[in-house]
Amino acid sequence: MFQLEPPPSQIKILTTPAVKSQFVFKGIFVAIAIITIWAISLGLLLYIDISEFKWWMLLPIVLWQTFLYTGLFITAHDAMHGVVFSKNPQINHFIGSFCLFLYGLLSYPKLLKKHWLHHHHPASEADPDFHNGKHKNFFAWYLYFMKNYWNWGQIITLVMIYHALKSLLHLPEDNLTYFWVIPSILSSVQLFYFGTFIPHTEPAAGYQDSHRSQTINRPIWWSFMTCYHFGYHHEHHEYPHVPWWQLPEIYQKTAKEESASL
Repeated sequence: MFQLEPPPSQIKILTTPAVKSQFVFKGIFVAIAIITIWAISLGLLLYIDISEFKWWMLLPIVLWQTFLYTGLFITAHDAMHGVVFSKNPQINHFIGSFCLFLYGLLSYPKLLKKHWLHHHHPASEADPDFHNGKHKNFFAWYLYFMKNYWNWGQIITLVMIYHALKSLLHLPEDNLTYFWVIPSILSSVQLFYFGTFIPHTEPAAGYQDSHRSQTINRPIWWSFMTCYHFGYHHEHHEYPHVPWWQLPEIYQKTAKEESASL
């Protein structure tokens, strides 16, 4: 049903078969952990009393939930590359589909097709994630980007779910807004900024290779907090079948190899 492109035989692999076998199960454990933490966190936050909360008390909670929403999408993204559970493609794609459904009723087959177009034609007219030559600034590019992945049917359905949860389960409107609506929107901004805008904006000197992407090297903890190591974006395009949590290691190994060759 789903096809991963390009075939693994055409992908550069830096890890040995023994190490790779460990990642087979680590990927699904990481995915289940992210989904579980997101679900428990949202479930608790929707029922807490926030009537006495100040804005500065709500802010870290909103950012926390935004981070978890981003984790859902990153998990779905790894599923598109077949690394959530490479041992069983059906389970791998199911987890990806489930994460996108939770994230915002997004279509996994549609995103899978567009994501591989992005990898085959990065930062070009054929790249569905790239601007059209007119929408180059952050806000215009973001809106152009979102228009390619959202439609009125999804938005109307989400609005209906919002009102159904409020009416049938008697969930506080403020809780739904602060911990469900706002984090999902902020997460889309976070993913766009760290996964598309920064790495694929054309440098002053022009693109340096066919990946047309650049890496923003940050301390490991900050790289994780900003967007699950998506700042190591050139490494992701160079080795697309490497999971998000291994990207810093790939960056460091590549840097050492380049230094040794000088």
